[in-house]
Amino acid sequence: MDYEMPIMDGITAVKRIMQANPTPILMFSSLTHEGARVTLDSLEAGAVDFLPKHFEDIAQNSEDLKRRLHNMILQVSKAHTPRRSSIMSSAPTSSVTRPAAKITTTTTTPSIKPNPSTPAMVGGKAPNVINHPVKLVAIGTSTGGPVALHQVLTQIPANFPAPIVLVQHMPASFTPAFAERLNKASKITVKEAVDGDVLRPGVALLAPGGQQLMISSRGQVKVLPGDERLHYKPCVDVTFGSAANVFGRDVLAIILTGMGADGTEGARLLKAQGATVWSQDEATSVIYGMPMAVAKAGLTDAVLPLDAFASTMAKLVK
Repeated sequence: MDYEMPIMDGITAVKRIMQANPTPILMFSSLTHEGARVTLDSLEAGAVDFLPKHFEDIAQNSEDLKRRLHNMILQVSKAHTPRRSSIMSSAPTSSVTRPAAKITTTTTTPSIKPNPSTPAMVGGKAPNVINHPVKLVAIGTSTGGPVALHQVLTQIPANFPAPIVLVQHMPASFTPAFAERLNKASKITVKEAVDGDVLRPGVALLAPGGQQLMISSRGQVKVLPGDERLHYKPCVDVTFGSAANVFGRDVLAIILTGMGADGTEGARLLKAQGATVWSQDEATSVIYGMPMAVAKAGLTDAVLPLDAFASTMAKLVK
């Protein structure tokens, strides 16, 4: 679906569809600031993912675009699409301070279990201990991530004692608008990271789209050009790996909803240092790809529903 349509705009259509008959929806988006705003509104309304409109790519390499669209449709068709509440469906699209609609949870036990030798969610209970200081919280996500991050970050208290870095698969033109939206809706500060930013408690730094975010030994972030050899720009594995090198076990890493397996190798490096890894459960994930990969590899210490992350972080991160 596109935003520009002759009778009803795309956001209104998404809201009505998700209220009446929840359906996986893929949005087309222009790579502009306004396009980013509209796309984020569409994701909050219930769309699963978006595909940037590269008209020059269509002219130069239409077969590659067809393959990308084909693969994306197959993945989006498998997404969980819970019914949106009437409050969300009637919210004005211009609002950026209203919290995103919460993904409906169920009591279904995730099919992938966490590592049984570590504290884990059992019978709906969150972990009750982190056996190390937490000097950094690192969160990685992809499909479904904008809404998931919105829900988590808006519930974190202003006095949260650890710095946070966020890695969301997103184009370069989208991350400034996304960081601005998160900042307006959250009690903590959220900003798009720039090279040299210092890690500070209660501040979340969002990796810029099209680039890589790494942690330096001086407690700063390094923003590097996106390496063409890496499929994801930004890449969760890159950020997690650098966090493992700098902070060792004193990291809480969180993998939220997303396609693929980005974050698994970074989680493996963190676990080798004794860090804590949490992953989102299947029932509340839009796409249970990234969290499933971490859980299957036996790298997760706890599997939590989306609405449990913020409260558990506030309780256990000291």
